[in-house]
Amino acid sequence: MWHLVCGDAAVEGVTFVLGQAPANDSLRVLRDDLAVGPLADIEQPPCTKRAAFWQALWPETVRPVPDFTGTLSEDARWLAGLARQARPVTVWQGDSASEQLLLARVAAALEHADLPLWEVPCGSGDSRFETRRAVSMHEPTALRELYRPLLVVPARRQRLAAQWHAVRQENAAIRRWRDGAFHGEDHAKIDAILLGYCTPEWKPLARVMADVMLRCDGFFPSDFFVYWRARELAGTGRIELSGEADASGYGGLKVRLPDHPSL
Repeated sequence: MWHLVCGDAAVEGVTFVLGQAPANDSLRVLRDDLAVGPLADIEQPPCTKRAAFWQALWPETVRPVPDFTGTLSEDARWLAGLARQARPVTVWQGDSASEQLLLARVAAALEHADLPLWEVPCGSGDSRFETRRAVSMHEPTALRELYRPLLVVPARRQRLAAQWHAVRQENAAIRRWRDGAFHGEDHAKIDAILLGYCTPEWKPLARVMADVMLRCDGFFPSDFFVYWRARELAGTGRIELSGEADASGYGGLKVRLPDHPSL
């Protein structure tokens, strides 16, 4: 049995549930945040457009820079080979759009295979920030209580696979998960939220970013994603950034609204 999780934050809890030795053999981490960025070429190594997106998003002061092309290509090839191996697959999922997209992606990879697909639901079913629960948000002991794998029945597998094909074709900038469906959008909404937390007075950028990340419905924006949006807004004159970025990428920076913002 393969156990798949979306992101490193879920590894500790799932390893606790499975046990260290079984986890070493069966746990695979897919780190790509599927909720953001282009998906059109994600299954086509070297995944040029998606790799370029992550390269542009990555802060200049953060080293080392991951090998996005290599990692994305490896994931695509590994998933393409799932249907030709004998191990059933279990996807751990919560209310994260990325986790739900991973489940849909795996369903698409197994679309024409008889290999069993299981899921471990760990969310509330509600992706609003007040109630959402990703796998990594559970304490290991609580996660153990949630470990009740459910077989993904054929009709659900087909719906999930169709959802994955649809989001790839739509190729939106952002995908939010709501009421069991994915909703694509551009950056306007998240940018408006970020701008709404800025003021004419200087504030630590990290504080503004935290407000955006904590109160975002439908997906979990990462710190690097929000920092990238801040840099893009600064580049068009809608906000001002000041200070020297540290090794975290954005620590030491402040943000404010300009006196005469650009449109």
